[in-house]
Amino acid sequence: MIAYGLRAALLAAALLTPGSLRAQSEAACARDVLVAGSMQRQAVEQLESGGDDDASRCRVWQRHVETMRRIAGVYGRCLSGPERTERLGQVQSSEKEFSGLLRTRCRGL
Repeated sequence: MIAYGLRAALLAAALLTPGSLRAQSEAACARDVLVAGSMQRQAVEQLESGGDDDASRCRVWQRHVETMRRIAGVYGRCLSGPERTERLGQVQSSEKEFSGLLRTRCRGL
């Protein structure tokens, strides 16, 4: 029984080497970037469908800003080089634009 526990502990330690942790992190980032891209497309579609009145537009804009912030976190963590610069710039620019609209057009709603 003790030998089994020791064997399991050694196996767990071997699986958690820096290389395997890096591979797990890369796999998680690949998945996260894919999901973030999908979220970005959905957010744009929601903006295009907009709302019928100021209150509904403000809700759509608020969700958009929150989504862009989450996506920026993923892109900042998982991408590098020119792709990181381009994608992060897109979502940060969109977040800034709609945050401004929220401040100027959605007060009191």
